[in-house]
Amino acid sequence: MKSSIRDQPAPPAQPQSAALGDYLKEAFFFRWNLLFFAGGVAGAAILPMTAVLLPLVAAGEIAYLAGLVSIPRFRAAIDAKVQAANRKTTSSDLPSQPAPSLTAMLSSLPTEARKRFERLHTRCLEMRGIAAGVRGAAGDQNASAEEIRTPGLDRLLWLFLRLLLSRTALDRFLGTMNNEEISKRLEQLRKDLAAAQTAKDDRITRSLQDSIAMAELRLDNYERAKKNAQFVSIELDRIEGKIQALAEMSVNRQDPDFLSSQVDSAAESMRQTEKAVSELQHLTGLADELQEPPAILESDLREVLRHEA
Repeated sequence: MKSSIRDQPAPPAQPQSAALGDYLKEAFFFRWNLLFFAGGVAGAAILPMTAVLLPLVAAGEIAYLAGLVSIPRFRAAIDAKVQAANRKTTSSDLPSQPAPSLTAMLSSLPTEARKRFERLHTRCLEMRGIAAGVRGAAGDQNASAEEIRTPGLDRLLWLFLRLLLSRTALDRFLGTMNNEEISKRLEQLRKDLAAAQTAKDDRITRSLQDSIAMAELRLDNYERAKKNAQFVSIELDRIEGKIQALAEMSVNRQDPDFLSSQVDSAAESMRQTEKAVSELQHLTGLADELQEPPAILESDLREVLRHEA
């Protein structure tokens, strides 16, 4: 019985209430209170009985503050305001830790590939910053980096990362094969097969036929991998070009709304590439649950990107 109680999940933490100082600050700086308080102090200073009136004004102010702070609805409103400010600070000012899967994928890249991703990641961050700055200059006090479609940029970066992983795996695979050696071996096997067929040696003929089939399969795998590597390289360059064009557009157009739509269009245009990368999943070992892009731009990737392989 005790173990079952112990295993129950802990209740979610309740949001902290505002401090007494927060209540008093909000009550004091309420615009009507400031108006009446300043008027009372000014009136007491002008009238002859200043020494008597000023304490009365102070007493009235204390009574007002105590009365307002004692009202539950007022405290609830200030609690909500403080909690909203804390959430905004936590979510906007402090980058979150990257997902373990994202960290593992970046760490598995060779140094040059990781630097290539870092350069593209930096361009995306700069693009968001420019767009947010344009909105702020236009008088939008609520401007933030979210005005540029973060999911669209995350999707492009996620696809770029998966392509880098695929290219790394393909390069590793191609590095283990010697195309010329396999071709020479296949040519020799065919000569040996012709000789065995002339000699009518069925046992050797069957063995050589099987060896030829395996050599042809290896050559076919090599050619497929070579074409896939070429495709991946072209797509990597294409995504880099798209993001570079978007970054330049963010400077020249100075229109965050237009830029957001272009980011979404660019991400949508990569659907065929996403499908092709999914077909190469067996090379990278990416699990199905990693198909959806994580929050890349909202994550602090400095440590993993600067880690030397």
